[in-house]
Amino acid sequence: QVQLVESGGGLVQAGGSLRLSCAVSGNIFSINAMGWYRQAPGKQRELVASITAGGSTNYADSVKGRFTISRNNARNTVYLQMNSLKPEDTAVYYCNAQHYVDSYTLNDSWGQGTQVTVSS
Repeated sequence: QVQLVESGGGLVQAGGSLRLSCAVSGNIFSINAMGWYRQAPGKQRELVASITAGGSTNYADSVKGRFTISRNNARNTVYLQMNSLKPEDTAVYYCNAQHYVDSYTLNDSWGQGTQVTVSS
């Protein structure tokens, strides 16, 4: 089965930085896109950043200029560099991969989530 293993979450003071990593393994024919989502208590899940196989990126307005998503395709790993963190960034962050398990079947896989807490 396809697995996504996340790391890098933790507690940081406002203004600090964290880098999240997500390593993808398993039966993957190809990866179409990867993204980071987050969900805070009492809030809806939102897309934070995404990156396509071609390298195109998208960011939520709230993180533009502060967060950077990147990929190492050879390692099937996606990163989220988070700078100038704010308390409102506090959430559980989830890694997502849109991938093909064969030549025609597209599937979504998710990481277990990692907690990011930003203190005032």
